[in-house]
Amino acid sequence: MAKTIGILGGMGPLATVDMFHKIVSLTEANSDQDHIHIIIENNPGIPNRLDFLLRDGENPEKELIQLAIKLELMGADVLIMPCNTAHYFYDAIKKHIGIDFINMIDETAKEIKKTSPSCKKIGLLATKGTYRTGIFEKVFAPYEIEVIIPDIEDQQYIADLILAVKVGQTTFDLTNIHHVLDNLKSKHMDVLVLGCTELPIAFQMFDINEKFIDPTTVLACSVIRYTGKKVRNNLKRATSKES
Repeated sequence: MAKTIGILGGMGPLATVDMFHKIVSLTEANSDQDHIHIIIENNPGIPNRLDFLLRDGENPEKELIQLAIKLELMGADVLIMPCNTAHYFYDAIKKHIGIDFINMIDETAKEIKKTSPSCKKIGLLATKGTYRTGIFEKVFAPYEIEVIIPDIEDQQYIADLILAVKVGQTTFDLTNIHHVLDNLKSKHMDVLVLGCTELPIAFQMFDINEKFIDPTTVLACSVIRYTGKKVRNNLKRATSKES
């Protein structure tokens, strides 16, 4: 029997659209009927993860758990969550469901070990909440991969880029972003990881010419395989753009 994917979405909405688009685009299919049944709960009302992690805001954990349970009851066989910061709540959510829940950050670590086995250090672009919680460090440690993060000032530049996507900006001054990338390169990173689901969108929108790993694409490929479908081999997958 065909498996159904449930997407815990809305964090943010455009990142959810991007995930849906990648699953459809990367699924090997010759007709509508060959595609995967996907249930999307695009709930932008989930309390802001950064407000909770950085500024004593409302805890989103309860609503995330309720969303996951709802998707299971709607018939999802497996869950995915296209928000890196929200993976801070991954273990709490998983305890309340009886179906598989694919961890995007763990899948990214596996992909890097597979495609870049000599990788010892990644440069991480992410939200301040992701940096604060150390969720990438926790997941990547068993793979013996060090996570290099930007300094405080550079983190704000990345936050500005993420916000530009969320508010729908069509232009962005990339001077500071190139500064961040140069700093990470000076620390001898082997692989650049776009650890916020708005960042792959930003890199495409603003034509940032850099090679990177996109966890959203990694997760899309993983969940496609989970359902028993094949991933198209004629499309770019987890990496993009040589500098």
